[in-house]
Amino acid sequence: MSLAQMLQQSGAIESMARELNIDEQTARTGAGALLPAIVAGMGRSTAGSSGLGGLGGLIGGLGGGGLLESVLGGGPTDTGKGNDILGNIFGGKETSRGVASEVSAITGIDESLLKQMLPILAMAVAGYMAKQAGGATGGQQQGGGGALGGILGSIVGGLARR
Repeated sequence: MSLAQMLQQSGAIESMARELNIDEQTARTGAGALLPAIVAGMGRSTAGSSGLGGLGGLIGGLGGGGLLESVLGGGPTDTGKGNDILGNIFGGKETSRGVASEVSAITGIDESLLKQMLPILAMAVAGYMAKQAGGATGGQQQGGGGALGGILGSIVGGLARR
């Protein structure tokens, strides 16, 4: 099962569509196109280090699995945490803007909408990974990533095999 399918089943895509006042198909299309960049950014941010390093600590410090719950929560998502994750994986707003621009050109979805989707998706992915790694507080992150690093590795590996 792909990460996009897992997020769909968790309700994250539906919650994002409702929050952004868009139809679910647009949310699915946007998420499907943005997720490879988010996951690749997470992979690049850990290159040369063992496990997730600073990203794992950041995810745990921001709420771990609670990040996914924030997206699923019914109210507006505090995207500040998602922007912190994006800053860690992309290095700056220019890269996030570039990702939104490229995905807009490919999908036809408005670039400003994709910019709103990015932090929500980053939170959902990080929260999902943290939950899979062992709990709402971020799971086992010792040793430079632990279980989170293994989950990211399997996600990145799964995308590479597509």
